[in-house]
Amino acid sequence: MSRVSIVVPFYNCPYINQALDSLLSQTYKNIEIIVVNDGATQYSEKIIPYLDKIKYIEKENGGTATALNTGIQHTTGDYFCWLSSDDIYYPEKIEIQLAFMKEQKALFSHTNYYAINNKSRIITSPLGIHPPNRLEIIKRISKKNFINGCSVMINNSVFDQVGVFDENLPYTHDYDLWIRIIQKFDVDYLSQPLLLYRVHEQMGTRKHAAIIKKEINFVVNQHKPTMDLLLSEYLNQ
Repeated sequence: MSRVSIVVPFYNCPYINQALDSLLSQTYKNIEIIVVNDGATQYSEKIIPYLDKIKYIEKENGGTATALNTGIQHTTGDYFCWLSSDDIYYPEKIEIQLAFMKEQKALFSHTNYYAINNKSRIITSPLGIHPPNRLEIIKRISKKNFINGCSVMINNSVFDQVGVFDENLPYTHDYDLWIRIIQKFDVDYLSQPLLLYRVHEQMGTRKHAAIIKKEINFVVNQHKPTMDLLLSEYLNQ
């Protein structure tokens, strides 16, 4: 029975209890929950009631990528998932996505999702995007990230071939990793929404929008030669 490791980076997030409740409510039980406290100064007390049910790691503040990589180092599962401390999994998320991964013989997948507000109410229609074929996937990922990081499930063997999150990228470490993965592996998509993605005033994508835009351009340009070559090879097959 496959084991799924779920890493939860935590830094000053008041919603951490809702995230952990959603993990403890998973219908698939062979999971490990790894919470990495990235030097938080607020809301750490909300984790205390869960300490006997999770693997808990404290470290100095270094950013989300460092927290994710620390969590990955401590995983014992066959698959990796990531849940931000302000987001929520549907109870059947792991069960359905793992079955999908095995059925498709997939090593990397992502799912559809909804946005929620600070009261955990759904405020959008499903937001997931997945281009119709590998050619379009390569084209789109070369320009923009279309994969919600908290919707992914990754076979841990993938990290052996492409590495983990780039800790020099505070905000686009996920985008950079997806590009590296897609260069070597297919990406499969589950159209069923299995994640609730919280939109609120304190979220990093709002607070640091200008910096994120520059970082996106850096990642795009960094991978452009490799992705152009991949696209050319694909078109000439």
